[in-house]
Amino acid sequence: MLAAAIPTVALTACSSNDEPDAPAPDDTADGKYVFATTANGSSGTSYVLLTGESLDEGELTTVGNGLINEGATQWVFYKNYLYALTYNQGNAGTTRSYILDNNGNMEARSIEYNISRFSSYGAYDDDIITMSTGSGPASFADSHGYLPMTLLITYLDVENETKRSNDTSTGLYSMENFLGNGEYVTLSGAEQSGKRLFCGAIPMGLSQYGAAADNGKWIRPGFEHLVHDEAGGTGGGSYKAGELAGTQYPDECWVAIYDNADMLNPTLAKTDRISTPCGRFRSQYYQTIWAAENGDIYVFSASYAKTMTDPLQKTTLPAGVCRIPAGSTTFDDYYCNIEEQTPGGNRSFMRCWPAGGNNFLMVMYDRSLTEKNPAATELAIFNATSKKLTYVTGLPSNVSSIGKTVYAQDGKVYIPVNVENEHPAIYAINTSTAKAEKGVSINAVDITGFGYMTPQK
Repeated sequence: MLAAAIPTVALTACSSNDEPDAPAPDDTADGKYVFATTANGSSGTSYVLLTGESLDEGELTTVGNGLINEGATQWVFYKNYLYALTYNQGNAGTTRSYILDNNGNMEARSIEYNISRFSSYGAYDDDIITMSTGSGPASFADSHGYLPMTLLITYLDVENETKRSNDTSTGLYSMENFLGNGEYVTLSGAEQSGKRLFCGAIPMGLSQYGAAADNGKWIRPGFEHLVHDEAGGTGGGSYKAGELAGTQYPDECWVAIYDNADMLNPTLAKTDRISTPCGRFRSQYYQTIWAAENGDIYVFSASYAKTMTDPLQKTTLPAGVCRIPAGSTTFDDYYCNIEEQTPGGNRSFMRCWPAGGNNFLMVMYDRSLTEKNPAATELAIFNATSKKLTYVTGLPSNVSSIGKTVYAQDGKVYIPVNVENEHPAIYAINTSTAKAEKGVSINAVDITGFGYMTPQK
């Protein structure tokens, strides 16, 4: 939908990013910061895992250092393991994991395996969870041969280095009519709070299966022209003949709340004050549902439905945030219009992460989503208590892109910043003042992930 790089997000330290409860740095454990980097050399592009002692100072180089690897779509640090999740255009992707050995060096673990395509991910207890919505088993085809859209899950047990998938043969994982309006959904993110798992439920419109049901029962009057006569589109924007691609209800936000990692029989929470709870680029859906340190669940919407072509599918709602209080399964009356606090009052964000306490770090666009080629090259701190958005100062003027992971501790949140004609660096942002200071720089093309690891004894 927008020209922005696919982020790779990692769990690190005291506040969670894409996964909960990472260990805080322990100076007695001989831990190290680990940086996933991309480097250019005489033989071409290479991917290198580097280790370092500090985020706040120094310079590291990929030349003659680190562990060469095959790269990843998503680098995920979780429970002292580093997972390289790979997304390969809808096909299975090769995944493996890494540890920090007793000598402080990165080491690839022995098992390498394929995972199903994924459009989002998260974690629950010992598992990293990847998710997508795809065609269900042939046994559930309708009279036209159309297959219901089904939730496809892969569980990666980080301790035992195993994987398993959900059983779709029972039909219990059907995502058709998930919200009671005939549309199917995909899930964005998986945020654990206590034993519950909170996922953004993103309505995708009517599949062939849903559009044909009961002679078009679920097609809203006046929306008939949105049903495609033939297949078309590419990548995440592709569609089939007979589909109604894109939701007919753009001014709604839904959250699926599961009691456990089985991801069955969710409780659905709804608000009409914000739009869909996700960020998006092509077929990837970025988590925007996060637990604050007190357990409250903050649900952010970037209002990406503003970019839809047909006016009936455009949201009228600005980018904003609502809340599900700790222990609850419904939204309370908390609301903040984030968009109106941006320059011009019309800008949105690409990503957001917890930054400690009730603070969140947001990657902001430099113009409205409805303008041509918005660039996500600015940062802001959102304080959920005061409902105040403060733009970060102290960043270099030649920023080419903002990094893809965050790390929060001691009142600071760290993120990679890539700049034109210079080496990328980690910047530390004071969440109270929103001021950034340059930390460790790396002689590389970019930093695609970073986190903190302690050796496996």
